[in-house]
Formats: sequence, structure tokens, C-alpha cells
Amino acid sequence: MQLASTLARCQVLLQNIAFLHNFGELPIRRPNRAPPAVAKDGPRTNDEIRNAQIQLIDQNGTNIGTVETMVAIKMAMEAGMDLVEISPNTSPPVCKIMDYGKYKYSAQKKAAEARKKQKIVEIKEIKLRPMIDDHDYDVKMRAMQRFFEEGDKVKITLRYRGREMAHQEIGTKLLDKVKADVAQYAKVEQDAKFEGRQVVMVLAPR
Repeated sequence: MQLASTLARCQVLLQNIAFLHNFGELPIRRPNRAPPAVAKDGPRTNDEIRNAQIQLIDQNGTNIGTVETMVAIKMAMEAGMDLVEISPNTSPPVCKIMDYGKYKYSAQKKAAEARKKQKIVEIKEIKLRPMIDDHDYDVKMRAMQRFFEEGDKVKITLRYRGREMAHQEIGTKLLDKVKADVAQYAKVEQDAKFEGRQVVMVLAPR
């Protein structure tokens, strides 16, 4: 009897070995992980509002008070509009009956206009020589004024060549003249300083 039991156990062991030899290890079952929920772009609307009750403002701007969410959704549908959550962090959240399509279009339009109004300030460079003639000076001054009107800064680079370094007072007088001529619409952001054989000064619009 004991011999038969031992033989039976050996037979089961051999069957398991044969199974593993033919098919390899049993697959490990991995937990079923759902993909993360995609964040909604914009406020919750209609059936997306999960609260049982909300503070309702109707399409005319009247504060109706606290109502059941399903009732508010029905009111919005009857008006041919949407129930839009406009203040989610209050208790209960504040929702308004409105045309969500028009609301979203208006918000996108305002955002586009705000982007257009944003001005990226650039630094324009104007190069001068100590012995610049009157015509070239006037041309550069008109360019500077245009830059300031557009909201840009101007970096003035005054370069000395050869023996001009021995007459730096000429360049100093020229930069003082520039500051005086643009004083009405520009201010000094960085006063004149030497960088090698050139003097750099930065002006900004007022």
C-alpha cells in the first residue's frame, strides 16, 4: 500500500516536470491597471458634474439658489443650453446655464487677443563713430525713435579706431548729445562704459 502511494506521488511529480519542460513556467498574471484619466480641458459641463447639488445661476444671471444637479441639467436642456461649472471649489459648486460653445469661443478669442498684445522687448543696436556726420546722425536718431515707439531697447555702440582713442572727449560729447536728444521718449538703462576699444550704452523707452 505504501509502495503504491509512493509510486502515485512520483507519477504526479513526473507529470509536472514534463509540463514545465514542454510549456515553460506558468505565466504570471499582472494586475489590470486602467490608464490614468485624461485631465479635462476647461470646466465640467452637464453630466460631468458629479455633485448631487449645485448653486445655480440661470441664463439671465439670476441666482436661483441650491438645486439638485439633475434638475439644473434639465433646465439647461429645456433652454437649449448647457450647465457649466464656473466655481468648482465652493460648497456646493456654482454652476451657470449658458451656451458653452459660445463661451468657449469667446474665451479662446480673448486669449488670442492677449497673446497679440504681449510685446517681446528686443534690444536693437545702433553703431556710432566719434566723427559721425550730421546726415548719418539724423538717420540713426530717426531709427532710434522708431525702436523706442515700438517698445524696444537700444544698445548704442561707439567704436574708436586708431588715434581716435586719444580724443575720447569727442565720443563722450556725442553720447551726451544722444541722451539729450532722446530724453523725451527714452531713458538711460545702462550708462556708457568701455568694453575694449568701444563704449556701450543702453537706452530704454519711457
